[in-house]
Amino acid sequence: MAPKDPKQIASGGGGGFFASIASSLSNFGSAMSKSVNGLVAYEGLEVINPEGGTEDAEEEAKKGRWKEEERDSYWKMMQKYVGSDITSMVTLPVIIFEPMTMLQRMAELMEYSHLLDMADKSEDPYMRLVYASSFFISVYYAYQRTWKPFNPILGETYEMVNHGGITFISEQVSHHPPMSAGHAENEHFTYDVTSKLKTKFLGNSADVYPVGRTRVTLKKDGVVLDLVPPPTKISNLIFGRTWIDSSGEMILTNLTTGDKVVLYFQPCGWFGAGRYEVDGYVYNSADEPKILITGKWNEAMSYQLCDLEGEPLPGTEMQEVWRVVDVPPKDKFQYTYFAHKINSFDTAPKKLLASDSRLRPDRLALEKGDLSTSGYEKSSLEERQRAEKRNREAKGHKFIPRWFDLTDEVTPTPWGELEVYQYNGKYTEHRAAIHSSECIEEPHSRTEFNPWQYDNLEAE
Repeated sequence: MAPKDPKQIASGGGGGFFASIASSLSNFGSAMSKSVNGLVAYEGLEVINPEGGTEDAEEEAKKGRWKEEERDSYWKMMQKYVGSDITSMVTLPVIIFEPMTMLQRMAELMEYSHLLDMADKSEDPYMRLVYASSFFISVYYAYQRTWKPFNPILGETYEMVNHGGITFISEQVSHHPPMSAGHAENEHFTYDVTSKLKTKFLGNSADVYPVGRTRVTLKKDGVVLDLVPPPTKISNLIFGRTWIDSSGEMILTNLTTGDKVVLYFQPCGWFGAGRYEVDGYVYNSADEPKILITGKWNEAMSYQLCDLEGEPLPGTEMQEVWRVVDVPPKDKFQYTYFAHKINSFDTAPKKLLASDSRLRPDRLALEKGDLSTSGYEKSSLEERQRAEKRNREAKGHKFIPRWFDLTDEVTPTPWGELEVYQYNGKYTEHRAAIHSSECIEEPHSRTEFNPWQYDNLEAE
């Protein structure tokens, strides 16, 4: 039998097919790290160069996007939060942001949605999981970007059409804690997610835990797939060049049949050893390996049929299932062509909701490179959100999302329990009404950003 644990695969337990990773990988974050106390006069800070060893931490700490005086000032502000969840408790400067919101990041997963179309069309239950797991791996290319998306305003939305026949809607359904819900659909699948992040600030790094639920339903046979992704680590937040890595297990389960995919994301080791690498198997409901999967989440993924020991079947060959498409050269924010489309009004439907992320003035200013205006607009939106909350609470009202309903379901995750939001179908009705009407939209008219459900008035 093949090992059930992909970590055994990665360390050579897979019978020799996967290259053995040096044992130094397990020392990630310790032997590879070096205190920069002597450089910056603060205890507890570590700088990790993913392309280096142990001797260049002090030199690496001088690099990055921060000016020295800004960097030291920001550290003095942030050090009181060490050990805390900083998901929504810290006001961050726009210098670390990209011109996109978390709601748009959710839509970015749809870039390779054709893989879910292929999963739905496939007659082979195991190939369905190959296509579907490759779809979920594909988003990690975008997740290596080191700029932070804007936190959505409560009630903010993002809509997308004109891609793969998909209609996509997402909404910020909670502010404390920050939670988003999304729904995408075409003729082959529905995609539903309740997203909630939990963080732990560690000084010059942070651990990010995806406390969320993602479900995909393939329409042809009604197969339901459930995803549990690995956690993420952000290194060199303040000192050094920021970089992001994910390590651990990704598990995609066919809730209908019990088949599953278990993939192991290798941690980054000395001089980048193992970085980006993903290895694992498709298992049947009896935990027998059927297909091996291997590749790099920033390049491509391939698969090959295997025997019960996890070895490639004689006469079979490795087949590529997904590869990153060409990307714009030297793009400022490392955007793909699709990421630029997400910000474009070309992917917006007729009569865009006034709450849409594209319309945010801080996002628009940052996209134009105007950091001063972006910072001002960001602070203005945050203050208006606080004022609306005071007004709402003074009236004894509770915020109710427009397109998603809070269910009674509380689902467990490896990092805590999650309240689940469910798409209520009202957006589909809203769009149908617009398409059936004869309203004429001015081609260049843009409404003002307005996610507010309550008057922006101070409570009396």
